[in-house]
Amino acid sequence: MFELTSRILNNLGYIIAVAFFFTKFKSARNIFTKKEYDRKDIVLLSIFFSFLSIIGTYTGIDYRGAIVNTRNIGVAVAGIVVGPQVGITTGIIAGTHRLFVEPGSPTTLACAIATMAGGFISSYFYKKTNEKNSYIYGFISGFLIENLSMVLILITGYFLYDFDIAIDIVKNIYIPMILANALGVSIVILIIRDIISEKEIMAGKQAKLALEIANKSLPYFRRGESLNEVCKIILNSLEAQVVVITNDKNIIASYLDSDKYTLNHTEIKSTATKEVLKNGKFMVLGKEDSEIIDFQCIDGDIKSCIILPIFQEERKIYGTLKLYFDTSKIVASRKKYLAEGLSMLISTFIEISRVENFKSMAREAELKALQAQINPHFLFNALHTISSFVRINPDKAREIIMDLSTYLRYNLENSAKLVPLHMELNQVNAYVNIEKARFGDKISLTCNIPNELMDIKLPNLTIQPLVENSIKHGILKKREGGNINISAYREKNGCIIIIEDNGVGIEHEIIRNIDSTISKNIGLKNVHNRLKLLFGKGLVIQRLKEGTKISFYIEK
Repeated sequence: MFELTSRILNNLGYIIAVAFFFTKFKSARNIFTKKEYDRKDIVLLSIFFSFLSIIGTYTGIDYRGAIVNTRNIGVAVAGIVVGPQVGITTGIIAGTHRLFVEPGSPTTLACAIATMAGGFISSYFYKKTNEKNSYIYGFISGFLIENLSMVLILITGYFLYDFDIAIDIVKNIYIPMILANALGVSIVILIIRDIISEKEIMAGKQAKLALEIANKSLPYFRRGESLNEVCKIILNSLEAQVVVITNDKNIIASYLDSDKYTLNHTEIKSTATKEVLKNGKFMVLGKEDSEIIDFQCIDGDIKSCIILPIFQEERKIYGTLKLYFDTSKIVASRKKYLAEGLSMLISTFIEISRVENFKSMAREAELKALQAQINPHFLFNALHTISSFVRINPDKAREIIMDLSTYLRYNLENSAKLVPLHMELNQVNAYVNIEKARFGDKISLTCNIPNELMDIKLPNLTIQPLVENSIKHGILKKREGGNINISAYREKNGCIIIIEDNGVGIEHEIIRNIDSTISKNIGLKNVHNRLKLLFGKGLVIQRLKEGTKISFYIEK
């Protein structure tokens, strides 16, 4: 038994080596890091794992007609990592192959059936796995498949062969087979998961780079300066040769790496660009698979291009961001997720550059003062929070970016409007989600508002500054944090909206001086004055035994 164990563990090294070197190929790495597999991927993965299983059979060790092997490693890994289609297919192929290898062996039928069943066993665990526990389920799968094989050897031995021989075979190969296959499955899964982890780390680095680009670009958007400088920042950060920003008809900004490259025209002629403008989906093009007109506007050695949509309010397509590279399509495609994030940020920043168009009325001067307090500090804190998550939790970083985009876009699109209550609440939720990312469970928000009041209109940035005030000056000053509750009820021709928290409570001085000039709580004062301007009544503020209650009237 010890000799068999030593030899099969040695053979296990061959399987691990094949899996390791296979994952070093770029095409293999690209397949394993996909979230969804197409038909071609499934075929290629089925071939690979079937090949891995068949190698396990051929490198097996003979013991009284039985083959002590590592065949089921490929079957179990296929089901656990890729899913039922590849797992079951691999099991059927490897099991069928086993039937034709030493067909007269006392274990042939049992091992073939166990291998085929192994595809179903590992596929069953597929939906239960994640990146942290997949190797554990892999070990369990390998263990169960080999135990099934041993049981079938005993059954077939009893009915078809010599039962004494079957008992001897199981007695001597049980531990080597269990050890080699269960451990082997876990090791191969860890190798594959390492590739996926590398991609997630790269995604985190790209998210951080996108934030750095955003920080550098934001001043140009806010001051309404030339977008050519923004193109230059993107070009240097992404190591592109040419960066172009278009509207729906023409090039409106560009930057070229050197005199080697020239723009031949400013009108959009590219069929690919027109397609992106039409469907809003980004494209990665190589010169080899693109119409020549897609690269005709640039003179120079351009080999690939990424084209991304830029949106404006209500997801209308404003234009495109085009990045040209002197590297192949495969190399350029590695930057597509970073570029996609940049296009979203540029969409938001273009909205920021339009903010001056929303300052025509006197009450917007007060709104500007309110936003001047919110945007720089809040944006800095949000970007800092995102930066802290890009390495440890890229998915969370992307969620915060989406919330930040929602928050900024809402502020800019609706700065001169009365908006439905449900839209204001969506913006409040985006703001609270970002703050919860910073402070965790210290902050909670509940809403108790009847559906019939959700369409009632109120000034933009009415509830959010009050919620922000509750968080900063009430909830966060308590060690254990607290809850904010937003409620509303119908009142005459309108409704009363209430924001109540269980924080430390507002200072009486602020309540007394709400109609006077105050140097702090400017957000509270601006909301109060805008409500008075529109509806004749401002905020009603009460300090509670525990916390603060702020209410105001909205006329329908």
